[in-house]
Amino acid sequence: MEISKAELASAAAASAQSNAANNQSQELMGAEVLVKALQAEGVEYLWGYPGGAVLYIYDALYKQDTIQHVLVRHEQAAVHAADGFARATGEVGVALVTSGPGLTNAVTGIATAYMDSIPMVIISGQTSTSSIGTDAFQECDTVGITRPIVKHNFLVKDVRDMAMTMKKAFHIARTGRPGPVVVDIPKDVSFKKAVYTGYPDKVEMRSYNPVRKGHGGQIRKALQLLLNAKRPYIYTGGGVLLANASNELRVLVDMLGYPVTSTLMGLGAYPASSRKFLGMLGMHGTVEANNTMQNCDVLLALGARFDDRVIGNPKHFALNERKIIHVDIDPSSISKRVKVDIPIVGDVKDVLVELISMIREATQKPDAGALSDWWNTIEAWRSKDCLAYDRGNKDVIKPQFVVETLWNMTKDADTYITSDVGQHQMWAAQYYRFDEPRRWINSGGLGTMGVGIPYAMGIKLAKPESEVFTITGEGSVQMCIQELSTCLQYNTPIKICALNNRYLGMVRQWQEIEYSGRYSHSYMDALPNFVKLAEAYGHVGMLIERPQDVEPALREARKLKDRTVFMDFRTDPTENVYPMVKAGAGITEMLLGAEDL
Repeated sequence: MEISKAELASAAAASAQSNAANNQSQELMGAEVLVKALQAEGVEYLWGYPGGAVLYIYDALYKQDTIQHVLVRHEQAAVHAADGFARATGEVGVALVTSGPGLTNAVTGIATAYMDSIPMVIISGQTSTSSIGTDAFQECDTVGITRPIVKHNFLVKDVRDMAMTMKKAFHIARTGRPGPVVVDIPKDVSFKKAVYTGYPDKVEMRSYNPVRKGHGGQIRKALQLLLNAKRPYIYTGGGVLLANASNELRVLVDMLGYPVTSTLMGLGAYPASSRKFLGMLGMHGTVEANNTMQNCDVLLALGARFDDRVIGNPKHFALNERKIIHVDIDPSSISKRVKVDIPIVGDVKDVLVELISMIREATQKPDAGALSDWWNTIEAWRSKDCLAYDRGNKDVIKPQFVVETLWNMTKDADTYITSDVGQHQMWAAQYYRFDEPRRWINSGGLGTMGVGIPYAMGIKLAKPESEVFTITGEGSVQMCIQELSTCLQYNTPIKICALNNRYLGMVRQWQEIEYSGRYSHSYMDALPNFVKLAEAYGHVGMLIERPQDVEPALREARKLKDRTVFMDFRTDPTENVYPMVKAGAGITEMLLGAEDL
């Protein structure tokens, strides 16, 4: 008897359903469930380093081909690379480390991500459940050690909990105020089997329900304050970038015509090329940004924390009366250091969308006359070029000149800039004028040296067609310099600009200003030959000692699109970062140069 096409189609559908049912109820090892969870979450890259407690996980990774594992040379770099990937893409970064020293090596990376609210999942191996608490080989209390530096952590004791735990981990990491989540997996849980019925499509956590939508009444109050302001100011932080609210911020600023500033972590949310942008504020902020902060009458704070590096001495900040509107996803960040008048708990993007809608509907407009006077005052502050330096020096390379030259060459290109921590970080923030969000990748809250190269590696994998530069110093770069080997193995051709002044520059600067020039252990007496070191790792090395050679070196490095290039710029060892606010001072009590010492 002949079978009709309809019957054939029906039989094929039944067979497919049967196969799907079988796949949904198969017995899998915990390591296999973990890999399926990562695949279900859309993970493409995983940075890690193997060890005994995670070998079943590595075996499961070997049997799949959708997730690329990147073998770093140190666990700290695994977390930093995943962190850099997350900062540049907005996706959850994932790292994998073994138990004991694998986890403790990763702690600095975890704390770095925690301080800057970066969405990450860190998977750590653990000794078998029966050995926990017995001081077994490579055992440490992962949950206890990481508790202060994670958004949440889990110890998976039963393989049947693996899928739901991973679902919760990713959900917690990416929602609310983002942050790192550690999932600790004992070795026996990774090889024990359980019936796998599929990855959960949703998760409900009674104790975790972050608010997204701001209170409408509070937003209306904020609107009235903003429209009645005579000296308004918009203060933005990293939360604007984390919320992907840059477009909404730009619409708001352009609608109102108000001045705007940014913290170190918020650079790029509003274009630095706009006259409405007053530059970065805070300890190394501009005169106009800090004076406007101190003298405004209404301050709109968006995704920022009023931390010590931004407002300086809180008592000094409180001397001038102002009304403060504070929008943040995290209620614990509001009125933490500075009392605010209108708190709005919610996602910055959602709140701005509602605020913009209210402004469009409002009949009242900002006071044009008062705003014009305010801008005249701001322009008077701006007329003092606080970022001036000796641009005409032909004898020694000024570090600012390297950054400024790089910016001029790449400002119209698809470029990402990472930095390590120190003077070079501040010069990068001051002289590379970021116009787009998520292009400036640095450690703000923890101030971690060594992040620059791993950050760049993570970004280059995610953005292979983009140019990725690391601005670093000869001190910071040596903390994770072994990752030059990883760059070669995984073909991540980054460009490294080392502003080499032979000092731990920021330490030396503070010792000069605060410790009467007692340079205690801040000079580098035995630096490697960075050119030969780069070549030993299989890369290109360049030594640049004259100002006139800076631009040709950068141009040549950019031409070498498929090679990692290490540029050793020998810069002025006496140069300091100005403006500068000393510890305990107010943000308008700035040192603008050596003449103020």
